[in-house]
Amino acid sequence: MTEGDWAFITGNSYGQRYSTLDQVNADNFEQLEVAWVWDGSAFPNVNARATPIYVKGKLISVAGERRHVVATDAGTGETLWSWVEPETFRWEYSMRKNHGKGVAYANVDGRDVIYVVTPAFFLHALDAETGQPIEGFGGSVPIEGFPETGTVDLLAHLGHEYDPEKGIPLEVGYITSSSPAIVVNGVIVVGNSAEQGYNQSRQEMVPGDILAFDARTGAFKWKFDVLPGPGEFGHDTWENDAWQWTGDISSWAPLSADPELGIVYIPTNGATADFWGGFRPGDNLFSTSLIALDVQTGERVWHYQLVHHDIWNYDTPQVPLLMDVTVDGEDIPAVIQVTKQAFVYAFNRKTGEPIWPIEEKPVPAAYMPGEKLSETQPHPTRPAPYELQGLTEDDLIDFTPELRLAAIEALESYQIGPLFNPPLHRDNDIGKTSSLWCPGDVGGTNIDGTPAADPTTGILYVTSQKGCSSRIMIPGHERDAREERPTGRVINDFAVGSSRGTPRVHGLPIFKPPYSKITAIDMNTGEHLWWIPVGDTPDRVLNSAFVKGVDIPNTGTGRQAAQIVTATLLIHTGNGSDGTPFLYAVDKATGERLGKVELPGNPRYGIITYMHEGKQYFVVQAANMLMALRLPG
Repeated sequence: MTEGDWAFITGNSYGQRYSTLDQVNADNFEQLEVAWVWDGSAFPNVNARATPIYVKGKLISVAGERRHVVATDAGTGETLWSWVEPETFRWEYSMRKNHGKGVAYANVDGRDVIYVVTPAFFLHALDAETGQPIEGFGGSVPIEGFPETGTVDLLAHLGHEYDPEKGIPLEVGYITSSSPAIVVNGVIVVGNSAEQGYNQSRQEMVPGDILAFDARTGAFKWKFDVLPGPGEFGHDTWENDAWQWTGDISSWAPLSADPELGIVYIPTNGATADFWGGFRPGDNLFSTSLIALDVQTGERVWHYQLVHHDIWNYDTPQVPLLMDVTVDGEDIPAVIQVTKQAFVYAFNRKTGEPIWPIEEKPVPAAYMPGEKLSETQPHPTRPAPYELQGLTEDDLIDFTPELRLAAIEALESYQIGPLFNPPLHRDNDIGKTSSLWCPGDVGGTNIDGTPAADPTTGILYVTSQKGCSSRIMIPGHERDAREERPTGRVINDFAVGSSRGTPRVHGLPIFKPPYSKITAIDMNTGEHLWWIPVGDTPDRVLNSAFVKGVDIPNTGTGRQAAQIVTATLLIHTGNGSDGTPFLYAVDKATGERLGKVELPGNPRYGIITYMHEGKQYFVVQAANMLMALRLPG
């Protein structure tokens, strides 16, 4: 690779979203202009999370529900080639069809190779120049239309019976993908995704085991069992026989790796199902964890469980970020994990030792009959939480006394409480309609809130939003009756009936602002340096009749930001008060806004930067488009 490339969706294998490029700086940022827009309307993609990579003059990414692999000219946006896998039932059934985040890359024996994991859970290797399958990689698949070479059927290595066309029987489980694989030291490591837990009404599911293959040949190398069986480390955290037939624990967020240590870092989500775990007592390793694996053998180097017996949908939503820091005079190779809980967990990435103590603190007991929660959950002592945790009256809107009173009244039917406030079922006897937990699965840091870091200073930039969750739990058989193709056989005692959401007050957010922000954290000390709102206060807040005459501070939009760090700037997405989308430049040391550039589309998830023919480009994602900016001339 050369300086100015962007060969991973997160910029490098460390997940930093950092570039040394400095052609664009504070003095000329606002001179950026749109160089080209790639129109992806032929590949409809609602989620717009596909981040391109830049390799030797090409941008390569995925598009649409079919997850077409598309190469474009990095200077003009012209489509150079595209390739797509034939349709199968496995593709048709995938709940993650339009969640594709991109592709992986490696140079193998002098050839540039692109690897894509599809919604149907196949791994393909393509020539970066032509888009054609790589001869000699993997093998053929017994499905009409598939290439004779260049493909690995990932289901063949999970250990479950399956049909090449239809996949794993739905009564056994289901698996798909959303994030790309990662290639490190000649090994392709493949994560996965599962059915959304909030849609699950039954207990059976396959575990999201991690797979690895030789980058040259596609030969299978190893499998790591994310749900440990008898004799495996962590088996004692499953207190009954649920380990035999349930699962999920998928690794749907991007992976990162340290090639020098030969370690790949795996963030996982919770076990089946998201909000009910009465059938799986115990802490349930390796759910909602960070796992460090030897990239050559798949052996566990270390792990840390971020949430015990997760029933809050606190799946780990972002890439583990690697950066060297100096703490109390000691140089430490760190791995940093941001979370929906608004915690930053920091470890020595070689040993797994926490950089600062992590304390097990008591948390509320379960409200749901038959549910047994962990009595404690891990709370980092540093850095401090960067977003709202739990909910009290002190957190509510206070622009006027009337709004504060209305907010208190709006919460009367909710069971509120501290962090890890548990779900509540519809037919409870405590007189509340539902429970509200904060942050929710939309609060803290989630999928669209991409963290970034400056390895030259050790500063982490994390974006977050205020948000709580409220799921009304109902008897499982009621939810099951709604599902056309339920996964599993045995119906749970409880399942999600509906999502009540966070109440609003006269159309205004119920919380005090900011509604979303970026926080700069010095990972050498664990101290917060500054925070800024994301974008500007929405017009619907400024123009509300209920705040007329009130001096409203910048609340932020309520949306998280896509971010990257360059040698000179922190750059992030956001919206003006009227909804106009912008790319913002910020002083990395102070948080001062230095400039903004209007974008032709509403940004989502990712930004990249690269040097092409002497020009530094920024490419920002939006629904059905890529937007490229550069300096004039």
